[in-house]
Amino acid sequence: MTLYEAMGSSAGVQALVDDFYHRMQHDPRFAYLLSVHPGDLARPRDRLFKYLTGWTGGPPLFVEEFGHPRLRARHLQVAIDIRGRDQWLECMQAALNACIARAEARTALWEGLVPLADHMRNVPEA
Repeated sequence: MTLYEAMGSSAGVQALVDDFYHRMQHDPRFAYLLSVHPGDLARPRDRLFKYLTGWTGGPPLFVEEFGHPRLRARHLQVAIDIRGRDQWLECMQAALNACIARAEARTALWEGLVPLADHMRNVPEA
């Protein structure tokens, strides 16, 4: 079974992404994270869904539409510091806990997302 299937396939990934963005928009703990996502969130929401779908073993939606993810390069226009990384991870962890029923799937996702989020930092520590 792939991680994608363990998450509940397309519906599970969509639920995770929806929960993540709902928390980012409505939980004051993530105000800073929201501030680095100006404007309409439909586009980043769709891209996260497509990326996570392929990254977890589902159809390669992101690659088919946009090519290689090159995540760090695609985010260079956004200053990602430790605070941003930490808020993204905290928000994602809350969404994982709320949406992913299988503990082994939550653990596998978390173990992959933590180094990925750290890799995305592009602002040196002060």
